[in-house]
Amino acid sequence: MHDDAPPDLSYNGSPVTPDTMNLFNSSLIDPNISRAWTLPATLYVDPAIAAYEKDRIFSRTWQVVGHHDQVARPGDYFTTQLVGEPLLIVRGADHQLRGFYNVCRHRAGPPAEGCGSRKLFRCIYHGWTYNLDGSLNHATEIEGVEGFKPEDFALAPVRCEEWFNLVFVNLDPNTRSLLESLGELPHQAKRFSFQTMKLFERRTYDMKCNWKTYVDNYLEGYHLPTVHPGLNRELDFNAYTVEPYAHHVRQWSPIRGAQSGDATPRRYQEARAGLTTDYFWAFPNWMLNCYPDNVSLNIVLPVEPERSLAIFEWYLPDKDLRSEPAKASVRFSDEIQREDVAICEAVQKNLRSRSYQRGRFSAKQEKGVHAFHRMYAAAMNT
Repeated sequence: MHDDAPPDLSYNGSPVTPDTMNLFNSSLIDPNISRAWTLPATLYVDPAIAAYEKDRIFSRTWQVVGHHDQVARPGDYFTTQLVGEPLLIVRGADHQLRGFYNVCRHRAGPPAEGCGSRKLFRCIYHGWTYNLDGSLNHATEIEGVEGFKPEDFALAPVRCEEWFNLVFVNLDPNTRSLLESLGELPHQAKRFSFQTMKLFERRTYDMKCNWKTYVDNYLEGYHLPTVHPGLNRELDFNAYTVEPYAHHVRQWSPIRGAQSGDATPRRYQEARAGLTTDYFWAFPNWMLNCYPDNVSLNIVLPVEPERSLAIFEWYLPDKDLRSEPAKASVRFSDEIQREDVAICEAVQKNLRSRSYQRGRFSAKQEKGVHAFHRMYAAAMNT
C-alpha cells in the first residue's frame, strides 16, 4: 500500500495496522523471477490479512458461483453467498441472466431461499414480492407511507455473466467484463468440449491451509515426481510447460502414453501430437483441469486464515456418465487431490516456523507461482 492510504482500514473487526502496511510494501514481488522472493509467510497466517483479502481481492474479482444448468430456463434461480454477501441468481422471463443481493429492501429479509423455479420472489419476513428482473412487484401494508416510490426499492443488482456454461458474479459494479478479465483463456480452452459435458460428481475437501498455499501448489509441476507418482507416469515431466498471462496461468503437458516395460497400466494408452493435459488457473481462486476424457472445475475458498475449502466438480460427456471409466476418472483425480491436501497442510504448519520468512523461486519451474504472487501483491496494493 502507499503511504497516503486512507486511515480507516479495518475489515470485519481486524485492523490493518501500520506494521501490516509495511508488510504489504515488502511483499512487492520483483518482476524478474531470478531476483524475486516469495510472499512473506505472515501473509499466510495473519487474520488481518485474511480479512483485508476479502475486500481487496474476493470482492473485486469474477467468482464462479454456479453452472448454466442451474438457471437454464426462465424462472430458474439459486441462492448462494460470496464473502458473506447473500446472493440471488435468476434467469429472467426475457432469458437474461441476472444477479442480485438476496436482501429485501424493506427490512433485510431474504426474498428467496434455496433453488428452484419461480414467477415471483416473496420475502419470507413481511411478504414483499419482487419480479424476476428485481423490480418491486408489491409492498404489503405500505399505504400511507409518504414519498414511497416502488422503483427505489428494487433488489440491488450485482454483476453476473456466463462463460463456458459457468456462472460468475463480481461485487464490484465498476469492474470490466468477464471476457475482458479472462484474456486469452477462452481461446486456449475452447478445444475442450466442456460446454457439452454434464456434471458427474461434486466433492468438497476441507483443508487446514491458507487458500494461497493451495494455489501456490497448483501453479507448478515441480512437485509431480515426488508428490504425484501416479500422475507423473501419465505426463511428460520434461516437457511440462507453464505459461503465465496477465490474469491467468496455463500449464500443460503432453500425454506420455503406454511405454514398453510398464509395470502399471496407464490411464491413457495413446500418445499423439496435440494430446495434452491442460490446467488453467484464473486469478484468484478457480481452476479448470482439462484431461482428454473429462474436465474438472476446482474452486478454493478461504474460510479462516489457515483453513480453506476446495470444491471439485467433475464433468464428462453424457455418454460416459454411467461408465466405469467415469468412476475411474474421479478416483484418479481424488487421489491427486488428497496428495495435494497432505503436502499443503504440511507446508502450512511449517510456514509458522521461526526458521522461515520468505523463499526463492525456481526460475525454470515456478513461473506460475511467481506470476500469482505478483498478481496478489498488485491487488493488495491497489
